[in-house]
Amino acid sequence: MASKKSLLEKFVRQDAAVLAGDAQAIEKQHKRNRLTARERISLLVDPGTFVEEFRFSESQCREFGMDESKRSTDGVVCGYGDIDGRRIFLFAQDRTVLNASVGAVHGEKIAHTIASAHKAGVPCIGMYDSVGARIQESLDSSRSVGKVLYNLARASGHVPLVAIIMGTCAGVASYSPALSDLVLMVRGNHLFITGPQVVKATLGEDVTVDELGGADVHSQNTGLADLVYESEADCLTDIKRILAYLPSNADGISPILDSGDDPERETDQLLDLLPEDKKAPYDIKEVMKTIVDREDFLELKPEFAMNMVIGLGRLDGRTVGFVANQNLYLNGSIDADACNKAARFMRGLSASAIRSTFPS
Repeated sequence: MASKKSLLEKFVRQDAAVLAGDAQAIEKQHKRNRLTARERISLLVDPGTFVEEFRFSESQCREFGMDESKRSTDGVVCGYGDIDGRRIFLFAQDRTVLNASVGAVHGEKIAHTIASAHKAGVPCIGMYDSVGARIQESLDSSRSVGKVLYNLARASGHVPLVAIIMGTCAGVASYSPALSDLVLMVRGNHLFITGPQVVKATLGEDVTVDELGGADVHSQNTGLADLVYESEADCLTDIKRILAYLPSNADGISPILDSGDDPERETDQLLDLLPEDKKAPYDIKEVMKTIVDREDFLELKPEFAMNMVIGLGRLDGRTVGFVANQNLYLNGSIDADACNKAARFMRGLSASAIRSTFPS
């Protein structure tokens, strides 16, 4: 029977191996101007607050060489911590371990994290960077993906679900972000169901990864991405500002912040922004910025259906939602994309007929 000392030494070695990761894989990640999963987490949460769960979990698959290639964490780091003193749950797919492919244990960890956030009534943040399903685990992988999607559907409307695209996400790694409430994307990364080679083989069309699922596609054409950032650091920093607009759950209220903006102030500048000629165009965004506290307006999907503007701001420190026609584009007429953009946002703002992640 192993002594306490030998068990402790074994635990220390395992812990060091998990934290160190594969040196070559980490170097490769950095050459792509991408951070590792643990580096992303350290930038996101308050120092010293992150508690990792299931650190030593690993794949139970033995076939197809998995008995030699499996690693602790199974390619995803999960746990909970604080952001600006508020509790959140999070998971970060780790590209340095098995390319963050989604196997049975990998999927179970993510599903558990989402379910824990739902149960605790706090936001859940997912950092996606995965090649997709782990084919070595076949149906076991698919079963765990089903649990992830099920838990996302259950949690949506109860707690804020934030998805961040931080790598090339394909196959099953593209489903979960589409079911999240807010999708943030770092430029240079991609999200698609299948890659250019499969498109070429099945449809005979040549497409690049940028044309198939780049940041411009999802921010301008599909409308999936709510916000796009130039770097991971910018994105992770801005999440703190975004969460400050949101309640922890549908039964709570958003933080009320003292902006120092007098709620009784006059807004004479509106007279200059609004033209006397009712047919003359004007920028509705400038009107919104004039109304909200300290011109702090968070516009969502700014490059999609630009004839409609949606976003969050504060009035007397309280979060409110804004929906407005933008007559600088198509004279503010409402087409299908604009309608979907506004309708989905207003559905989120509703706190009566359905439970929502946004306050009304």
